[in-house]
Amino acid sequence: MTRSPLRTRQRDAVKPRLMWGGRFEQPPSELLSRLNDSFSFDRALLAEDIEGSIAWARALRRAGALTPPETARIVKGLRSLASDPAAARSHRRAAAPEDVHSHVEAALADRIGGLSGKLHTGRSRNDQVATDLRLHLKRALTEAGRMSLDLAAALAARAAREAATAMPGYTHLKQAEPITFGHWCLAYVEMLLRDASRLCDALSRGDECPLGSGALSGTPLPIDRFRLAASLGFARPTANSLDAVADRDLAADYLYAGSLLLSHLSRLAEDLIVYSSDEFGFVTLPDALSTGSSRMPHKRNPDLLELARAHAARAAGDLTGLLCLMKGLPLAYNKDLQLDKEPVFRMRETLSRLLPAVTELVAGLSLDRRRMKAAASADNLLATEVADAMAGRGVAFRRAHEMVGRRIAAAARSGRGLADLGAGDGVETDDLRALSLEAALARRGCFGGTAPARVKTAAREAGRRVARARRSFTS
Repeated sequence: MTRSPLRTRQRDAVKPRLMWGGRFEQPPSELLSRLNDSFSFDRALLAEDIEGSIAWARALRRAGALTPPETARIVKGLRSLASDPAAARSHRRAAAPEDVHSHVEAALADRIGGLSGKLHTGRSRNDQVATDLRLHLKRALTEAGRMSLDLAAALAARAAREAATAMPGYTHLKQAEPITFGHWCLAYVEMLLRDASRLCDALSRGDECPLGSGALSGTPLPIDRFRLAASLGFARPTANSLDAVADRDLAADYLYAGSLLLSHLSRLAEDLIVYSSDEFGFVTLPDALSTGSSRMPHKRNPDLLELARAHAARAAGDLTGLLCLMKGLPLAYNKDLQLDKEPVFRMRETLSRLLPAVTELVAGLSLDRRRMKAAASADNLLATEVADAMAGRGVAFRRAHEMVGRRIAAAARSGRGLADLGAGDGVETDDLRALSLEAALARRGCFGGTAPARVKTAAREAGRRVARARRSFTS
């Protein structure tokens, strides 16, 4: 039966424009397309794909593969997509594109016609997607570094104000020794500074441009890859084309650094969940960053902090998944690597939402300083001071530890405090004079200690360190 030309043209009009279809007699089945196509998520790389394509068009001109007028038309068409992404999404095709690369190529064809087909000269989707992802990761790393330092700055500022605000310190979530809330804040500043350092290291290590690597063996055109890399803001081109198209280390670095950052946020969240509980009552979360109950009108729930814990768990799973995906792949590119992007996009979205919210929460915390001080003044938290006083008069510390332990047990049996119970079991009256919260804090004046004067100095220095770290993420 002879096919109707009109019907054939209609069918061709809705057939997706493939970048690889010439060798095939049949189009991809819908079953394959549903599994294989990635435009639903890799469209997040649209800006990077356009940016890389503009740089490639100019490199082609310098290599003699495009004339200056052709280059100008291609660049103008690509810029029109970049400035009007809505129009880029609505070019004249009824079928969805396979991926963001075919989307851009087809949208460009709608604007400039067949000339768009020259843009892919000497380029492969393999080096194209590797470049797009690196551009995206560079921005994601910079963004995460800046936001983590915003939180560090908020904590350092809070530490300076709360340098002398006494509270219990905990080990095993049992009261251990007194600290100050400022000292607690600075503990998380240290974690965040390490996080920023990891993000900066990854940014520096991954600052290489894969474009020009071709499918796996390098482009056959005389492309100046150093100039091409510089035009896209990279420090250098990748040194080996085979590695370049298969390498996803920067994605793994980002997920690792982000996962550890989220782990630190999860620990901070857990502390604040405990400190804001009714039983502790040390802090109150801002109204605007708390939630209520649909049933119980009195509730103030720390949902933001609980979500921080949950996101840390999911991020660890995403990191593990990418490492497992990468571990057995033969060189060079494999389609498995299509699944590298969604974890990266999730991480960026999570950090962009969570870090500013936690920063605002830290700045808006209300403290019940009287309650915190009362809890920090309990005899048990100061028992070590008594043992230290005994050691100061010549008693071996292990012996003093045992004596004070017996005295604490006796006090607990009698329902009294250590000071109220008085001397006994080798503990002398002069030893009990060490039961002073202010003196205990002041004695911790060594570098890194919790003495209020030391914390105030450390908070100022932390602010300076944060400012220095910010310079690593300036664009």
